[in-house]
Amino acid sequence: MQFCAGNLAAQNASRSIQRVSVQPAYLEVVTNDGRYIFKPYTKNIIETSFIPAGEHVQQASHAVVLRPEKIKAQLHSDKQHLSYVAGNMTVHINRVLFQISYTYKDKALIAEDQGYQRSAQGRSLGFRLDQDEALYGAGARALGMNRRGYRLPLYNKAHYGYEEHSEQMNFSMPLVFSSKMYGIHFDNPTTGFLDLDSKKNNVLAYESLSGRQTYQLIAGDSWEDIISAYTQLTGRQPLPPRWAFGNFASRFGYHSESEARSVLAKYQEEQIPVDAIIFDLYWFGKDIKGTMGNLAFDKDHFPQPQKMIADFAQQGVKTILITEPFILTSSARWKEAVAENILAKDQQGQPFTYDFYFGHTGLIDLFDAHAQQWFWNIYKNLKAQGVAGWWGDLGEPEVHPAGLQHQTGSADQVHNIYGHQWAKLIAEGYRKDYPQERPFILMRAGYSGSQRFGMIPWSGDVNRTWGGLRSQPEIALQMGMQGMAYMHSDLGGFAGANLDDELYTRWLQYGVFQPVFRPHAQEEVASEPVFREPATRALAKAAIELRYRLLPYNYTLAFENNQHGWPLMRPLFFAEPMNPALSAASDSYLWGHDLLVHPVLKAGQKKADIYFPASSNWFDFYTGQTYAAGSRLSVDLVREHIPVFVRGGAFIPMAKPVQNTGQYSTRAFDLHYYYDPAVAASQGQLYDDDGVTAKAFEQGAYTLMKFRSEHRQQELVLTLDAVNGANTRKNFSKTHVSQAAASDRRVQVVIHNITAAPKKILLQNQPVAFAWDASSRQVTLDVVWKADTTATLVVQMRD
Repeated sequence: MQFCAGNLAAQNASRSIQRVSVQPAYLEVVTNDGRYIFKPYTKNIIETSFIPAGEHVQQASHAVVLRPEKIKAQLHSDKQHLSYVAGNMTVHINRVLFQISYTYKDKALIAEDQGYQRSAQGRSLGFRLDQDEALYGAGARALGMNRRGYRLPLYNKAHYGYEEHSEQMNFSMPLVFSSKMYGIHFDNPTTGFLDLDSKKNNVLAYESLSGRQTYQLIAGDSWEDIISAYTQLTGRQPLPPRWAFGNFASRFGYHSESEARSVLAKYQEEQIPVDAIIFDLYWFGKDIKGTMGNLAFDKDHFPQPQKMIADFAQQGVKTILITEPFILTSSARWKEAVAENILAKDQQGQPFTYDFYFGHTGLIDLFDAHAQQWFWNIYKNLKAQGVAGWWGDLGEPEVHPAGLQHQTGSADQVHNIYGHQWAKLIAEGYRKDYPQERPFILMRAGYSGSQRFGMIPWSGDVNRTWGGLRSQPEIALQMGMQGMAYMHSDLGGFAGANLDDELYTRWLQYGVFQPVFRPHAQEEVASEPVFREPATRALAKAAIELRYRLLPYNYTLAFENNQHGWPLMRPLFFAEPMNPALSAASDSYLWGHDLLVHPVLKAGQKKADIYFPASSNWFDFYTGQTYAAGSRLSVDLVREHIPVFVRGGAFIPMAKPVQNTGQYSTRAFDLHYYYDPAVAASQGQLYDDDGVTAKAFEQGAYTLMKFRSEHRQQELVLTLDAVNGANTRKNFSKTHVSQAAASDRRVQVVIHNITAAPKKILLQNQPVAFAWDASSRQVTLDVVWKADTTATLVVQMRD
């Protein structure tokens, strides 16, 4: 067996083994100062818990939902060592000078340093690092992709107006991934620190004020394996409603019903697609301060909210409301909140009140069952009025005094899981009262595993500057690795009255290839494209239209995330894990498996230096130009779009133009195939369901289209096949999917990189008409794909 580097220098002479016990589901090692429990979850995940002498087994995890599988395990023992082999993971314990280390398939991963330690400041766990490994994780931060060298607070806290550097933000997680292809999740929500070798002594340390000393170690052969295992452990993201992939009208904020109506009328006038409108805090009050906690429409400015919402729905536009967990003493619900006993308490058992920006306030105790029901009843009432989605703001909570007490612990003990608990409240409310509906839950603070509640996080109040834009790909890439695949930014930037049309355009062009497309900003400068000057508006419109054209590809990415946990945005090192030059790269990224995206992050930039991953050749999405695998080239930039490239052999399904996702249908779509002679065979897919039903796939109400290519001699064979779920044909919903599954489909097939007109193209062995364009090197043909058949295209190439 191979042991971790540095293990001899990191032993604990004061800890000794007294007893070892092999149990069916775990290994127990009793030491002079406590006991260790080593519990395998899967063949690639093992959990280690240390329970100090005199303490009991600690509370259940807030993050882990996976039930341990039955893993065959063996213990090997001699006078020097113990080796506990469980699946692909092995725990090595040095008997003489106590130390724990881990291997995966005999590959060294990591070793504890001094192990569990207690001090006046709390508790800590230390681990030895290799000198050259890069570290990722710790939640949302702006530090550069390799976060090694920082000691980071584990305390959710808003950072208003941040740009390229932020060590503390809304969403912290006690989770670290290493370029050595492993991850460690410290399973304790209590506030503390993650020290990623800040002392430059090759030590990773987890520090907590109190709580359980438990961590899960995760390993795999690829990054996809590792992220899939982590999301298996902490829960997978349910599919959002399909309209979540459309364009949002949003600002801080719409003051009245008439203003909101006029904004949406402007979208219709400009024919810019839109799927939702978001109401910031003016929906419940005329002023920013003094009204938070009203949680009801202001009747003066919103006299007929239910009719307004219904009218918007008729236009295909969903209504989303902001909500906050703060009840101000000046709000209309203060007396009700006190009488209902739903607020967090002080030491005397009275509502804890304090001042913050919006006024004098109390905080809803989301850890109290009665308070949860009270809050959920408000959501139910608003939903009955037609509200389709929820924005949970200030959920860190933004101000959370240490003396405040919740039902299950102090503010410091539950601070980092407050937003997590809030998302859980809404998700479980939907499961109970609206089990067939997918909730939309937009929040900026949470914890490990918040993705399983359908939380859609955003990156907070970023500055409306180029520095603000530059941090966004890193934040989204990191959070995607940590399970939160829908992390996105306020497109255009939020904070400050900076009118910069180039910045706005580049941010929205980047937004096409991030999980949620939602321009949002302080109202001094318009966030909505309909209010920008004509040239900027035209560029924004083009970006939004492309976003809608990519809906089949994007929705399929969402399905893959739901099934496997894979992020939508992926770092380049996913393609080349062993390439150290990519370990800190975030200037380019993969959007799904098949698109390479390079955002433009500097003003006036004319060229971009782009690396093309060695896994395949790449084609310019707009021009078709070929770029060789593993090359690094300077690419000219144009104002109309950012650089995007397609993997050789890829299938990219695209939608026909629509004005909102309610018009979307897979009865007619475009299928782009990027022919590369170096690719002998490839495959792709398109997932479709009704876009609204919870767990549609699990209930068998879906269609999964499969595309395959095979290149042999002078023939290219493309195959289109479809698998329908058992309930797809039933009247499962009143949307298109139940009919589409049984219908013929009209597919415009576009084959790229064809340098000469084909001799002939056969569909089901019959010649079909096609067009070849010499300048674009594209072959285009219309295919009627008959229901319940496999469509086979044979392209006969010229010599």
